[in-house]
Amino acid sequence: MKHLFINFLLFTTLVLSSQEIKRPDNWFNLDAISDKVNGVSTEKAYKELLKDKKSTTIIVGVIDSGVDYDHEDLKTVMWTNPGEIAGNGIDDDKNGYIDDIHGWNFIGGKDGKNVDKDNLEMTRLVRKLKGKYEGKSEADFSTKEEKNELALYQEVNKEYQTKKEEVEGGYNNYFSLYNGLMSLNTAVKELQKVDTVTLTELEKFEPKDKMSNQIKGFALNNLLKSGRFNNLDDGCSAINEGVKYFKNSLDYTLNQDFDPRNIVGDDYANSSERYYGNNDCNGPDSFHGTHVAGIIAAARNNGVGMDGVAADVKIMAIRCVPDGDERDKDVANSIRYAVDNGAKLINMSFGKRFSWDKKVVDDAVKYAQSKGVLIIHAAGNDNVDIDVVNHFPCKKFEDKGEATNFMDIGALSWKVDEKVVAPFSNYGKKTVDLFSPGVDIYSTTPKNGYKDASGTSMASPVACGVAAVLKSYYPTLTPEQIKKILIKSSVKSYKGKKVIKPGSVANENPSGELVKFEKLGKNGGIINLYEAVKMAEKFTKTKT
Repeated sequence: MKHLFINFLLFTTLVLSSQEIKRPDNWFNLDAISDKVNGVSTEKAYKELLKDKKSTTIIVGVIDSGVDYDHEDLKTVMWTNPGEIAGNGIDDDKNGYIDDIHGWNFIGGKDGKNVDKDNLEMTRLVRKLKGKYEGKSEADFSTKEEKNELALYQEVNKEYQTKKEEVEGGYNNYFSLYNGLMSLNTAVKELQKVDTVTLTELEKFEPKDKMSNQIKGFALNNLLKSGRFNNLDDGCSAINEGVKYFKNSLDYTLNQDFDPRNIVGDDYANSSERYYGNNDCNGPDSFHGTHVAGIIAAARNNGVGMDGVAADVKIMAIRCVPDGDERDKDVANSIRYAVDNGAKLINMSFGKRFSWDKKVVDDAVKYAQSKGVLIIHAAGNDNVDIDVVNHFPCKKFEDKGEATNFMDIGALSWKVDEKVVAPFSNYGKKTVDLFSPGVDIYSTTPKNGYKDASGTSMASPVACGVAAVLKSYYPTLTPEQIKKILIKSSVKSYKGKKVIKPGSVANENPSGELVKFEKLGKNGGIINLYEAVKMAEKFTKTKT
């Protein structure tokens, strides 16, 4: 699933209950010391270390929901396939993909239709396995394979049922709250003869029953007094987004009767199938991928919008992530497409709890490793320890061993205190390699837009941008060397300091649990371009 910060209950806790704190739009590119934010020192690196150095253009594969390749801040940095003639319906470069000008779409059909929404992987697995294993016990099966599948079904079905109950409860609560707020809004408008209800009008309103009084209290304390919303119309719209979020889950991601794969027209049972999809690498909703692409490489110093981290980069757009969980077959083919068409880095801002066919993804990661391609992956937004809880894809292979070209990235806030780690970020002492800016990151959105978004989805492309700069200026560096440099040069400003552990803030513990920063990741470091460039310079000189 796209790892944009979409946990709506956590979202409302953060943005409806507190005053928004102002920070620079480009904080992720700024410097921790001089600018007092947890940025990666992009501007400082270009100004002081890279201004007189030559770079090599690097292709970065963005495997995501699609990219708006016509965006004003991205169109000059999009990869254009040099061997393909646009619109002629011929596979000119004979790579197996027709008219793949800026990339490819593995969740589209030959007729031009696209998958927009899809199930969670747990939904697909329950649908696949329940006919054989529902109501059965281990005694009903004789083979090890069947017993393992039974155990998988029981685990997946338990989580599926729990998730569905939570979503149904969330939908009912938000739907009731929204209706109550709308009724309150209408009543105040009619009584006080105003077009919009602000804090002043709402404070004057006297409800006639207990329920209306409770709704008024929520509107005052969580919507208007917080300063987040100027009027009740805007507050109602925000709550309605929660209604839509839960309704979408019930209708699509958790709905076992919904399966859009027929749109693609592939043989889904054949994981080795490579050549399917279409060339619409933008797709019906490219918000997530466009935002990711901008963080990595939005045109720098062009006086438009915002500046990405990397200056000499071309973005290859590969669409395989729907509104729902990505499918392993599509992920594997996306990795292979990126590698075969010249990408040296791949950003993967997605992940899921369960895997359908881990081996096919492992094989693709191994293929990228053999071809010298570095993969940067978002650690996920469930505020859990991914040393313990599975988060796919992952660097550990099913047949043992671990990818040396794979990095997991956690998310940081700009706040230089105990709130430095994003409250939604996954963590893991053995798994998360580094932390990177991922809260309120301002970047490109479709149709020449710009917007803040939060998630490890944003932290990963910041890290990918830093890695791309290193590869661009020091092209002989291998993925393993880049990874080593990023880790060793990371800033250890929070080492030994206690920070709030993600997911630990609760009603019974409003301050959260404090843990040492280095317990949340392998290296206790924050990625930093300035320090990485200095180390890369020394590294390459000693190797020549």
